[in-house]
Amino acid sequence: MTSSSPLPRLNSLTLPSGSLVHRRTVTETGIVHLGLGNFHRAHQAVYTASALDHADGPWGILGVASRSTAVADALREQDHRYSVVEISPEGSRVSVPAVHTGALVAAHHPDAVVDAIAAPGTRIVSLTVTEHGYTFSPRTGHLDLDHDGVRADLRGDTPPRTTIGQVVRGLQRRLRKHATPVTVLSCDNLAGNGTQTARLVREFAEALPRAEANELADWLDDGPHTGVAFPNTMVDRIVPATTDTYRTTVADHLRVRDEVPVPAEPFTMWVLQDRFAAGRPGWEHGGALFTDDVEPYELLKLRLLNGTHSLIAYLGALDGRATVPDAIGRPFVAEAARRVLRDDYLPSLTVPDDIDLDAYVAQLFERWANSALGHRTRQVGSDGSVKLRQRVPDPALLQLRRGRMPHHLALTVAAYLCCMAPPSGLDPGPHAAAMADPARDRLRETAERSTSVPDFVATVIDTGLLGDSLADHPAFAERVAELIGVLARHGTAAAAHAAAEAADSEPLLVV
Repeated sequence: MTSSSPLPRLNSLTLPSGSLVHRRTVTETGIVHLGLGNFHRAHQAVYTASALDHADGPWGILGVASRSTAVADALREQDHRYSVVEISPEGSRVSVPAVHTGALVAAHHPDAVVDAIAAPGTRIVSLTVTEHGYTFSPRTGHLDLDHDGVRADLRGDTPPRTTIGQVVRGLQRRLRKHATPVTVLSCDNLAGNGTQTARLVREFAEALPRAEANELADWLDDGPHTGVAFPNTMVDRIVPATTDTYRTTVADHLRVRDEVPVPAEPFTMWVLQDRFAAGRPGWEHGGALFTDDVEPYELLKLRLLNGTHSLIAYLGALDGRATVPDAIGRPFVAEAARRVLRDDYLPSLTVPDDIDLDAYVAQLFERWANSALGHRTRQVGSDGSVKLRQRVPDPALLQLRRGRMPHHLALTVAAYLCCMAPPSGLDPGPHAAAMADPARDRLRETAERSTSVPDFVATVIDTGLLGDSLADHPAFAERVAELIGVLARHGTAAAAHAAAEAADSEPLLVV
């Protein structure tokens, strides 16, 4: 900061008017958003601000944090204002969306969350709760009825705590009070996120006592204009964690103190089905694309961006790199990223007609190399047990069924397992140790019970970490085990070179 004098706290009175994305007074809540993290505040909220800059509407957002009070408390103290800091090597741009009308913490006010979903003014219930937040079984993809939270929410003796439980109980209360249409909008990195959310909601409803299940069944199946709509979406923006660096940037630009700024890359993309039961903001004014078929865009992003991102994060963490730019700056990591993208992911895709593939890939590498942003490998690598199941199996199976080993997908799994449950003698380092993953303890227990690395990998794949189909291809597990051996004995660079050499000896699958 340029001055040591104390700065005023950001709020509706202190923020510079030139920093606002729109200048409307937002008082009417039309969106309840579950997941008040950085991604929502740098993505959907910004698109909503752009929509309001174009036209008025009842599109204020009630943000709901899951457990942490930090962001909700800070937003309330700041009149629900916060800044978005767009970071690039060329410089920073700071703006204030100003679209939130309230902030709740579900763990503290669970009944208020259900009431908000049920409120007649709520037209959209949107979600960014990460893949893990949907409480489905990684093995089956269906609602995990053995999950303690799901079981408690089905009993209904306390307000719901899981995301799916909150949505269903809110819809149930809504149906009983006024039955006005509503859209449930997933903005998470799930394949067919709207379709999958609809299935999980229906599975929860079907597990309720028969009278309640019957009550919900017809309404949930009524279709997009009379009941509940579940559009599919694809979201894309790299949004790191907030640090004091970004607080300082805001102070320098706006001369106010913001406790919860959100850093983000300049790039942003949102593709949606235009299936909304009760209207929507004009998100196209922020650049959102509406299409009947989201899947090609979704798979392009899930595999080329997210899948490759995972490999960069795991190799980078094992190589001692704290950030993705540091990792992709290592030539062997950059080459591994190019190979997994080109050799293993790309043959599994149909590229949308309006996407220039060469430009898209070049832009991906520019985004990963954005050193000003500093996206952490520990953040990208977290929850791999849920993420990799969405990214690895289908492209791997396509290759395996046509007689080609997807060596860099095997390297992705090997690097992930080394981060979670490293073999004896391998220290994965602090960045791998800091990755959060619901399967970490189970993977370590499996490793301790296993007689060898091949036995460990075979057990992991046979028990469904990556779904069921890869268990029918033991050669894939064997290749993962071989690469774990190289990682443990010779390091990350050697493992990347081994994968590349083996891939070069096999013909590339073109479909």
